[in-house]
Amino acid sequence: MSLTDTPRANRLHIGIFGKRNSGKSSLINALTRQETALVSDVAGTTADPVYKSMEIYGIGPCVFIDTAGFDDVGELGQMRVEKTKKVIDKTDIALVVFSGEDITEEIRWTDTLREHKIPVIAVVNKADILADAAEIAAKVRKTGRLSPIVVSAKTKTGIEKIREELIRQLPEDYEAKSITGGLADNGDLILLVMPQDIQAPKGRLILPQVQTLRELLDKKCVVLSATTDKLDEALACLKEPPKLIITDSQVFKTVYEKKPKESRLTSFSVLFANYKGDLPYYVESAGAIDRLTERSRVLIAEACTHAPLAEDIGREKLPRMLRKKAGEALTVDVVSGSDFPEDLSPYDLVIQCGACMFNRKYVLSRVERARAQGVPMSNYGVVIAYLSGILDKIDLN
Repeated sequence: MSLTDTPRANRLHIGIFGKRNSGKSSLINALTRQETALVSDVAGTTADPVYKSMEIYGIGPCVFIDTAGFDDVGELGQMRVEKTKKVIDKTDIALVVFSGEDITEEIRWTDTLREHKIPVIAVVNKADILADAAEIAAKVRKTGRLSPIVVSAKTKTGIEKIREELIRQLPEDYEAKSITGGLADNGDLILLVMPQDIQAPKGRLILPQVQTLRELLDKKCVVLSATTDKLDEALACLKEPPKLIITDSQVFKTVYEKKPKESRLTSFSVLFANYKGDLPYYVESAGAIDRLTERSRVLIAEACTHAPLAEDIGREKLPRMLRKKAGEALTVDVVSGSDFPEDLSPYDLVIQCGACMFNRKYVLSRVERARAQGVPMSNYGVVIAYLSGILDKIDLN
């Protein structure tokens, strides 16, 4: 990904659902006007969900998710279906493809998507070869309470209507949320404190830093950057204190102790807790740390699937801080990427990273799962600030 690309996590996620050989992949190719997805007459060509980042006129940056047919069979087929189910949590808008007389499964999946409050667009595909396309559409309308769009991915008939409906179904808050919110405005002096330690990727900044910096520049802020060891020098060269200091959470306490009293303070992780997740719930859940004992169990969820290095914040630093507070026998489990337990009841606390690699829909689905099961869920930055005794002294946007 280049600096000019929109990160996948910030794109509208459009999930394509349907039976095997219903033309899902062909539909994606027709919508994107590219040979984006592998097409074959053999049922089950799409095995695992395939993510393709695109730019669609009128919609902007989006991700099409091509899924395995939900009628797949056999042990391997059921594993594919389970992966298709997990796509629901990441989907902003769903296209459900109908291509046969029996629409029972399609309607069942439509109901599931609606339960997750996901807008559904019904598509009757293969109009060029289906003699009963109109009858299927009528059945979808009656049974599914949907207004299906009849298309042919092969001849491109009706494809423009899908694009128009996607635009109509765009979430009202799509691309409306700001990373820095009201913390920064035109002309404000902002100091970014960014440690370049072993965890920092060589030759580049991490995604939250890049996105935050870009937004600040778009807001016409004056931005100064420094590593933690150069914080004193950075502050000394300024004529006036910065309005806001944004730091890496792991040096929260160090920066707090050195910052001018006039300067507000937050971290990249806290900003992304609000940008991607449910910050009030994260703050409320931080109180669960005081109830942790050596018999407690904590789950740390990383969005990245990187190979952990020495002093990894999720696998080393946070567990060490938590055990210092609750006791060395505290159990800390770590999951990464899309791995996230359905049953969170064994845990006394879940701690999510900043989740810059996930879209907000997916992060909120995790929060909702934790809340529904009565499990406190917080965030790296919020937890570190709480453990450092400064949560009530930083700015939470």
